[in-house]
Amino acid sequence: MKIYFVGAGPGDPKLITLRGKELIEDAELIVYAGSLVNPKVLSSAKGKKVDSFGMTLEQTTRLIVDAWKQGLRVVRLHSGDPTIYSAVREQILAIQPYGIDYEIVPGVSSVFASAAALGQQLTSETLVITRPSGKTLAEDQLVELSNLKPTMAIFLGVDKIDTIMQRVRYAPETPTSVVYHASWDDQVIITGTVSDIATKAREAGITKSAIILIGDELTFEGERRSYLYSPKT
Repeated sequence: MKIYFVGAGPGDPKLITLRGKELIEDAELIVYAGSLVNPKVLSSAKGKKVDSFGMTLEQTTRLIVDAWKQGLRVVRLHSGDPTIYSAVREQILAIQPYGIDYEIVPGVSSVFASAAALGQQLTSETLVITRPSGKTLAEDQLVELSNLKPTMAIFLGVDKIDTIMQRVRYAPETPTSVVYHASWDDQVIITGTVSDIATKAREAGITKSAIILIGDELTFEGERRSYLYSPKT
């Protein structure tokens, strides 16, 4: 019996994968990532549901291992995609001593739901997904990465947006957006530039559960024809 680490998607229950939905419906125990997972995603679940908010790694591991030993079908449900800022690796390492097999089921990340909400693409060249330093990250590379002028998607940083905008090396007029709860019913989109997005986000009261996007890709100005769909000579 495997333990399934499933991506719930960005919020809209229709954006979970078919595989993820099937596993949720079949699971006898679902340990889910608290308020980060839209309750609507769990509406079809028949098994026991446990909110992992406030639980330690040891507590969630014991819960999962005990259920596995009983032969129960277990899903560990993460928001977005389990491979992006979900601490899935430490959870896998915690169950390995028990000889438990596992599978990661991808999900639609909130960064892609945010781009879709903006009606924009994120790449013609480079996309950087990163986060600022904090309790679980001593140092970040925001300055070094922004020197390259990629499209930058910043997770877990809207509460530090003033500092972030002061540190990044983009021109003040560079298009910047904040998307709160991408794809949820209460989704909020804030658009601006490096110079004013912090003020706009603060005035809107956005302090968590949001993606920051920075880069020239976030505007249609100066758009060039792609090689892929250009006439070939």
